[in-house]
Amino acid sequence: MIRTILIDDEKDSLSALSHVLTEMCPEVSVVDSCQIPALGIESILKHKPDLVFLDVEMPKINGFELLEEVKHQAPAIIFTTAYSHYAIRAIKYSAIDYLVKPVDPVELIEAIARYKIQKTRASGAEQIQFLLDKLSEKENTLKKLAIPNMEGFKLVDIEEIMYCAADDNYTDIHLKNKTKITASRTLKDIQNLLSDYQFFFRIHHSYLINLREVNQYIRGEGGYVIMNDGAQLNVSRSKKETLIRYLIP
Repeated sequence: MIRTILIDDEKDSLSALSHVLTEMCPEVSVVDSCQIPALGIESILKHKPDLVFLDVEMPKINGFELLEEVKHQAPAIIFTTAYSHYAIRAIKYSAIDYLVKPVDPVELIEAIARYKIQKTRASGAEQIQFLLDKLSEKENTLKKLAIPNMEGFKLVDIEEIMYCAADDNYTDIHLKNKTKITASRTLKDIQNLLSDYQFFFRIHHSYLINLREVNQYIRGEGGYVIMNDGAQLNVSRSKKETLIRYLIP
């Protein structure tokens, strides 16, 4: 069983999340629910849960301040929030999962599935510290991305990404130094993570590329691009015209 604590200052949100977990995720056992953040800290230290669902916006102590107090305990975290702002961007970049309230059952099931893939993460404390570091930076300094993998996560300079290739529910991320990282996220997830960077473009259902690393475009029905590392990647017909506009302003 996945021993879980829920922390949210809104009683209705706690009840709704607990209900959906009970109905849709029988492998999850809710050992405690806390409306008061200070009690949440005590509960985490006492119960040492596998997973914590943590609200971002709470009075007196917000979710990030709570994390400061328990980061050495290093539970796996899934944030829940009704807001979408810079803090959420930092959460995404740190490879920590989050759900927007009201929580969608399908998205909850997917989040639990991702947790199970990565549950042996020995780097939980480092991951939380990376998030806290990102929160202290200005928005335009977010240059590193935490790529979730089977062992935990890998920090990558965003501009070092050459292209990303879909591999079922995983994504192979190819770097300029010709190394490859396999992320435990779909290509769509990686595309969303990189959506703030205009130089990434989805040329095909299987490929997301760094436009700055395109060496050549070869015309055809959809054609294909040759990247600076020599990789030849197909372009779908629906993306062809947009790609050419990007390459030839």
